[in-house]
Amino acid sequence: MSGGEVAGILVAVFWAILVSFLAVALARLAQTLRTTTKLVADVTDQAVPLLADASAAVRSAQTQIDRVDAIASDVQEVTSNASALSTTVASTFGGPLVKVAAFGYGVRRALGGRKEDMSAPAGQARRTVIVGRTLPAARRTKRKKG
Repeated sequence: MSGGEVAGILVAVFWAILVSFLAVALARLAQTLRTTTKLVADVTDQAVPLLADASAAVRSAQTQIDRVDAIASDVQEVTSNASALSTTVASTFGGPLVKVAAFGYGVRRALGGRKEDMSAPAGQARRTVIVGRTLPAARRTKRKKG
């Protein structure tokens, strides 16, 4: 055997080993592709019903949102009607009721002031209440009632 023949045999063996490795790699790649194809098909089979359920849920939620929107608009209308009614009642009865209350207060004050002046001792001054406070008698006497 010559050196060229040995080199040829070595190259042939190398190519045989290389082709064997490539065949094994291609076989495993083909198996991986088959498994991946099956997995994608299974996911697609499961995803389609899930998407249909999600679509139904979104439609149901939209229906509920429409109902809530209708309720909110009704509540807004009731609120505006109540406000208008309150304004109408206040303008209709407010003025006369204030006048009646003021008249009653004036009558009470006039009748009550005479009784207090008579029942108060001579040396003790009458106290005046203003907005929840009592003023000392010294500050009250500076003002003159007309």
